[in-house]
Amino acid sequence: MANPALSIRPADSKADRKAFIALPYRLNADDPNWVPPLKSEEAEKIDPSKNGWFSHAVGQLFLALRGDAVVGRISAHIDTLALTLPPEQGFGPGVGCWGMLEAEDRGTAHALIVAAEDWLRGKEMTRALGPISLSIWEEPGLLVMGHEHPPTVMMGHHQPHYQEWIESAGYAGVKTLYTYELDITKQFPPICGRIIAAGEKNARIRIRNVDKAKFDEEAQIILAILNDAWSDNWGFVPLTPPEIADVGKKLKPIVFEDLIRIAEVDGEPVAFMITLPDLNEVIAPLKGNLLPFGWAKILWWLRKPKARTMRVPLMGVLKRLQSSRMASQLALMMIEYIRRAAVANYGASRGEIGWILDDNQGMRSIADILECDVNKKYEIYGKDL
Repeated sequence: MANPALSIRPADSKADRKAFIALPYRLNADDPNWVPPLKSEEAEKIDPSKNGWFSHAVGQLFLALRGDAVVGRISAHIDTLALTLPPEQGFGPGVGCWGMLEAEDRGTAHALIVAAEDWLRGKEMTRALGPISLSIWEEPGLLVMGHEHPPTVMMGHHQPHYQEWIESAGYAGVKTLYTYELDITKQFPPICGRIIAAGEKNARIRIRNVDKAKFDEEAQIILAILNDAWSDNWGFVPLTPPEIADVGKKLKPIVFEDLIRIAEVDGEPVAFMITLPDLNEVIAPLKGNLLPFGWAKILWWLRKPKARTMRVPLMGVLKRLQSSRMASQLALMMIEYIRRAAVANYGASRGEIGWILDDNQGMRSIADILECDVNKKYEIYGKDL
């Protein structure tokens, strides 16, 4: 008997959204390196009433079906803030996105991408970028190198064959994102020690922990540095107040004061570094479910977290300092102080820095000085519609 014909439909009902969330758990079940995300967080991500990103974005979810069986999914979406940005920074007028792609086979993936493209054309978009799931601040890019490693917290993981499926749909790579790994139990190279020692002798410089009791105030300091430091970067879209509230709610439980540092020069905050213990190590065995005992396991871990891996998702130095020697000095000082705390207080042995844009020479130079190795590459693809 022939297979039922493939059909693509919008995923608008509650049942459709449940099926949209459930599909990756089946398709990735045999991948030992895939970390099942918490289903509750996935539901919030696609819910416009619970994801602050939708305050400046619109989107549509699609399901692919053969008969009654769900065999694929994709999102198509437009960030209205991104439309206002200079085209040389990746977005700009007419640029929409798709993401959250999962499919059983090549033909299904192609049909889903076509559906997303058609939706974007219907919204007068002239170019598509993908995969970006959903915000550029969430999980941008397709994993194209490093499939043998499980993802760290807030990073994506994809099957190797997706690369050919996307490229054969007419997409070309437009931006590569790197992550770097390093053994944090070892001392950094001697040149790093000399730079850090010189900074410690500079009375103008102060590297301090964040104060979790002043969480909102500290978050505003970091956000102000971030928006200045990253404003010229490819793909940069300023975080809005609703998104900041969401990030604060999500990250506050895994914010530890000695893992997030702010650098001050002459009393002014000019740089920051955020480090997170790899929560994926805890949630991986939960298979996406907080019930019946998953929530208790997470709460118990949060009391005194131990993690093999620490991820550095964000660093920033004010633009006016970025070409100076002090910028590298501040970065190395924060990295070293957090390295010591991660090893001594959390039992960590491994660090992962990223993602880092392929043209971010400042951060890539620091990674080289630290003798880090590239362990993963993510590719963002583009196609004119």
